[in-house]
Amino acid sequence: MSATTFAEKPERRAEEKRKRRPRYGSYALELGMAAAAVVFLFPVYALLTLALKDPRQIADSPLSLPAPPTLGNFGDAWTSASLASALVNSAIITGFSLLLLIVLGSTGAYYLARTAKGLGYGLYVLFLLGIVLPFQLGMIPLYKLVDNLGWLGTYHGMVLFYTGIQLPFTIFLYTGFIRALPADYAQAALIDGCDHRQAFTRIVFPLLRPITGTVIILNAVFVWNDFFTPLLYLGGSGKETVPVGVFSFVGQYVSDYGLVFAGLVLAALPILLVFLVLQRFVIKGFAGGLKG
Repeated sequence: MSATTFAEKPERRAEEKRKRRPRYGSYALELGMAAAAVVFLFPVYALLTLALKDPRQIADSPLSLPAPPTLGNFGDAWTSASLASALVNSAIITGFSLLLLIVLGSTGAYYLARTAKGLGYGLYVLFLLGIVLPFQLGMIPLYKLVDNLGWLGTYHGMVLFYTGIQLPFTIFLYTGFIRALPADYAQAALIDGCDHRQAFTRIVFPLLRPITGTVIILNAVFVWNDFFTPLLYLGGSGKETVPVGVFSFVGQYVSDYGLVFAGLVLAALPILLVFLVLQRFVIKGFAGGLKG
């Protein structure tokens, strides 16, 4: 046996000992992650627990497990607070806003991503400024504009408002992702006889599914959860969205916390389902944008 083999044996034994040695840093990291998970999950636990309790159980022990759980709060919340109409209003406004954002954002970003100089670069900088500047700065002139157009208390007024507010952020996401895509696909389609519209709709847009899922999730969460804008533009019209409906519901039934938290659960379920279905696209979309 060679001298090299004898020299390697102590090194191998030392390496095996290091592998068998407890990794206290790894254990501490796992404990820290578990503690963080408990902190983040506690509000969800409290929400579900209170929604499944009657007033007597809430008064006795609000954070203990319901014994027995009751589903009556959900039915009462659905009928008493007009959550059905509020959910329909939120679905209409959110759905049409997302449709416009996807169509306008993807087509505009395609032009900006393929035009590096001149007008395209200037427009891209303007859209970035739209992300930086808070829209609350223009709430008074925007309200006067919507009032003069007669769009207060209408669906299309809210849809156009959210489209304009979220379009810079949407174009920012799409532009970064499109820049990471090879331009050869669209150029090959143009050589084969397609025009720019056909090359985008048939070749480029199907490749944008990851970032489109990201756009849907982020914009849907913003539009669905927005409270101030619907309160200002839809207040008293009968077309209030879910956050405004839950707010009035809390004020009316403030003494019955079971109904209040059941209403919150019903309000959060639709957007939570959308997130669970499309969550795998979020990381893919951001990763593609970062590569660009």
